Amino acid sequence: MLQRIQSIYLLAASIVMFGLFLFPLAHNIYVDGKLANVTVTGVYEIVNGQEKHIETFTALTAVTAIIALAPLAVIFMYKNRKKQINFCYIAILALIGYSFWMAQTVKAVVGAITLEYKNMGVGLFLTSLSIILIIFAFKAIQRDEKLVKSADRLR
Repeated sequence: MLQRIQSIYLLAASIVMFGLFLFPLAHNIYVDGKLANVTVTGVYEIVNGQEKHIETFTALTAVTAIIALAPLAVIFMYKNRKKQINFCYIAILALIGYSFWMAQTVKAVVGAITLEYKNMGVGLFLTSLSIILIIFAFKAIQRDEKLVKSADRLR
């Protein structure tokens, strides 16, 4: 069924991942002596209060969209809970790898400068939140599977 709690968790995980397109990964950092913001779509230089696109992360943008759509795909596998559980595992592993890639991209842009807490954007924490939501969905799917198995034994 679509109207289960795991659907809400998976939808929220997908929305959180799409939030990466709105929130910066790092903001107000100096790149080559100029103030800039780093997002999943690229590096934006801040000139007179306006953001000017100076570098594009095409692969990171495409993978972000794919990873954000993955929890939505898991929702529609509701007829096969074992497949849902497997795809939740895969999504969690993909998000861990994606988080590492995203952090390395920010580190490459920032360079030798250490990123301080005040410069970290909300985007750096959204993947962690998405992983937590997928774990909640995973637990709810397991509860459903357990309930169905117990009902099958009673017949």
